[in-house]
Amino acid sequence: MTAHEVTQGRLSEDALIARLLAPIAGPAGLGLRDDAALLAPPPGCELVVTVDALVSGIHFFADDPPASIARKLLGVNLSDLAAKGADPVGFLLAMMLPDALSHDWIKAFIDGLSGAANIAGCPLIGGDTTRIDGPLALSLTAIGSVPVGQMVRRTTAKPGDVIAVTGTIGDAALGLLLQQTNPADGLLRLGADHRDFLLDRYRHPRPRNILAPALRAHASAAMDVSDGLVGDIRKLLQASHCGGVVYLDDVPLSGAAADGVSADPDLFVRALTGGDDYEIVLCASQQSFRALQMEAARFDLPLHLIGHVTDKQDVVFKHQGGDMNFAHGSYQHF
Repeated sequence: MTAHEVTQGRLSEDALIARLLAPIAGPAGLGLRDDAALLAPPPGCELVVTVDALVSGIHFFADDPPASIARKLLGVNLSDLAAKGADPVGFLLAMMLPDALSHDWIKAFIDGLSGAANIAGCPLIGGDTTRIDGPLALSLTAIGSVPVGQMVRRTTAKPGDVIAVTGTIGDAALGLLLQQTNPADGLLRLGADHRDFLLDRYRHPRPRNILAPALRAHASAAMDVSDGLVGDIRKLLQASHCGGVVYLDDVPLSGAAADGVSADPDLFVRALTGGDDYEIVLCASQQSFRALQMEAARFDLPLHLIGHVTDKQDVVFKHQGGDMNFAHGSYQHF
């Protein structure tokens, strides 16, 4: 490493790009030696673009492992692509790095990002790096492709459709509680395996990109569950000018989450509204739901029926035979 590549014990921007980022870039990134990427959609396809930002102290803890932060940054964007039925093409990365951040931290972050990108088939194609006097802030723009006219939207649910969700709900929200200073007693009474599972679900989203082709073929509407199941169902149905009935007793909980709720019933609301699930909530006809469920089963991905769409303008949440109301159905960004 030459002297001009080092500034006050850290890599210069040019060295950071050349040594750490360029080796993980895909062909569209042109070796990260130009001002922009050059990207052509696959023949007969359109591009789907999404962006999310993560800020230290808001979206992750400052002492979270850098590779975990990287996996989460890419995963939350891949989840958006999955819900649109899009196949990953590449991503742009913007890093606003505090002066105190070490070279070892940055390398571990990029190594984690590289591993996650390789698994997803979603290479780096460009971005930006800068130093800031403030908390670590990261922004990632993911690009996917869908056959022309086949993106799965929020706005196209139909009365009579069923409502379904992949995976399990509430694990990440409870994992976040575990990592805070005074976790709920019900979580502290969980065994170590359950606590580790919930923490892992908080740190490492599992985007459901494997289901994207089936969503294109069979879903009427879909979105990823990022801010909380209750609020995100409302968003989806309102965007479609529909209402719905959701049976909360049918919402899938993992063994760890179910044990936590059993020990402290107040955690049920947190599980439904806390966010960071990165599962997919979808609407489909009865026949299409059966096809989706069979396709999901091929990948050992549970798909649970939890409600149906109505022509009303409100969403009713049923729990233990009565209606359940929520002061806030999801995480509030502002």
